[in-house]
Amino acid sequence: MEKVVISTDNAPAAIGPYSQAIKAGDFVFLSGQIPILPETGEIVQGDIKIQTRQVLENIKHILAAAGSSLDKVVKTTIFMKDLNDYVAMNDVYQEFFPNKPPARAAVQAAKLPRDARVEIEAIALCAEKRKV
Repeated sequence: MEKVVISTDNAPAAIGPYSQAIKAGDFVFLSGQIPILPETGEIVQGDIKIQTRQVLENIKHILAAAGSSLDKVVKTTIFMKDLNDYVAMNDVYQEFFPNKPPARAAVQAAKLPRDARVEIEAIALCAEKRKV
């Protein structure tokens, strides 16, 4: 099985020694994404809803670069600065996963990179292989 690094300018560049995503076999494994604006490299300012929306937009772009999409996500893990924001985060999350949402875990973390309010990692299926 070959390991393929996935990278796109439509999502924030990695801020450490890791890849935005790795495609391996039938899966795409996305590193945790925080609410960074790809154009500026800065954290988007605002409440949990604004930050969650930016994180999921970043995930959507990385998946597209891997030839996948949000509807192929099978598992997410959500790290939150404050679990009291859970309901508000969920309001935005369900917009991105309206049908057959992925399996998920959500945990409170003492501190997230760049003091973000939310970080989300994901695992998705690759696009179906077409027969030639």
